[in-house]
Amino acid sequence: MYVAYLATTLLAAALTGSAAVANLIGHNYPKEQADLVHVDHKWIVPFGLVLGAGAVGLLAGFAVPTLGLIAAAGLVLYFLGALAAHVRAHAFDLAPWSLYFVTCTAALVTTVLHR
Repeated sequence: MYVAYLATTLLAAALTGSAAVANLIGHNYPKEQADLVHVDHKWIVPFGLVLGAGAVGLLAGFAVPTLGLIAAAGLVLYFLGALAAHVRAHAFDLAPWSLYFVTCTAALVTTVLHR
């Protein structure tokens, strides 16, 4: 079980960390997604900070397990909120969203099962 926990946590941290960097450096993809779901661009940096905190929290969970659990749960909730924004805007191209959501959910599940 440890290998699954390690793999899913590292993958989720890498994906959410890269998404955080994209948001924080002003990459076009987060701007396009914000436009697609009718979210003001002023939210891009705060969303990037949340994603970055989640990625760091997942990694910190190796040393402080409760922190990793909270980070994984927070990321799952974050992506459920993103789903709600997409559904509200009738933007049903959910392939990128599903990659992040499934990976973070797997990290949460393996964290719970490993502990």
